[in-house]
Amino acid sequence: MRRRQFLHWTGAAFAASVVGACASHVDAGHGAVGLAPSPCSAAEAFRAARRFADLSFGQIAYVERGVGDAALFLHGAPLNGFQWRGAMERLSAHRRCVAPDFMGLGYSRIPERQSLAADAQAAMLVALLDALAIPQVDIVASDSGGAVAQLLVVHHPERVRTLLLTNCDTEPNSPPPKVKPAIELARAEALADATAQWLTDKALARATFGAAVFRDPSRFADETIEYYAAPLVSSPLRRAQYHAFHLALEPNPLAGIEARLQHSKVPVRIVWGDGDDIFSPEDARYLDRTFPQSQGIRFVPGAKLFFPEEFPEVIAEEALRLWRLG
Repeated sequence: MRRRQFLHWTGAAFAASVVGACASHVDAGHGAVGLAPSPCSAAEAFRAARRFADLSFGQIAYVERGVGDAALFLHGAPLNGFQWRGAMERLSAHRRCVAPDFMGLGYSRIPERQSLAADAQAAMLVALLDALAIPQVDIVASDSGGAVAQLLVVHHPERVRTLLLTNCDTEPNSPPPKVKPAIELARAEALADATAQWLTDKALARATFGAAVFRDPSRFADETIEYYAAPLVSSPLRRAQYHAFHLALEPNPLAGIEARLQHSKVPVRIVWGDGDDIFSPEDARYLDRTFPQSQGIRFVPGAKLFFPEEFPEVIAEEALRLWRLG
């Protein structure tokens, strides 16, 4: 029954820039070997561009593209940095775009006893920026990544130049009720099993998770499902960490943060899918009221939680607008 509840809730231009790397997987900061270029998919290109930063938190996976002032892209759950491939393609001419994988999600390699709570994720990101010699960033964040972004604004305001938030946690709605079934599955150590079904039944992934978070789940490609789900269930440790990530969503990581956000000097733009029933338009209006430097809200008609993957041009347009102000 719990599994059915979860399934109900979860209801390549970028490749061109790294096509030469598709013949090999770049890993741990080492360059690609000298193999002949071959055509590759968006997922293959992203995989080939992946690097690892060796931090005290573990080996943090990230993909980087572009030069100049940096932008940090923070993904939601159970996704990874691949969520931002379309936005990075459009914005890398304007920023050094960095998309890390959170601890417990994606391809980051984390020690067994490392905390996966939001405050630890924020501390990891600061360490990552230090390792990459990045003093300040424009943040673009979604879902649980938006909660971590708000913690960065409060605890490390000097590192945040601007903040673009899409559908994400707010203090009054973290974690949202629709995520509770996934948390309960994690508590029962069954969430990884439910997610593993997506790898053998892609239609199920589209009909459940895809329908819950995308306006057009038919565009949730097989390779995207593989790229998101495979690392989460790849070993007993990764399964346990996937569960631990969700258990760390409680208690509310944003409890008590509102008063400090009300004093933030960071320019903020809010871009919200108004078809999302996980984070409602009221969450967007709350953020707009709370941040004194809010530049307002853009609602995307019919868009759901992970619309930045479907409509990266909207993210690029709004980011450029905000960055001109920041």
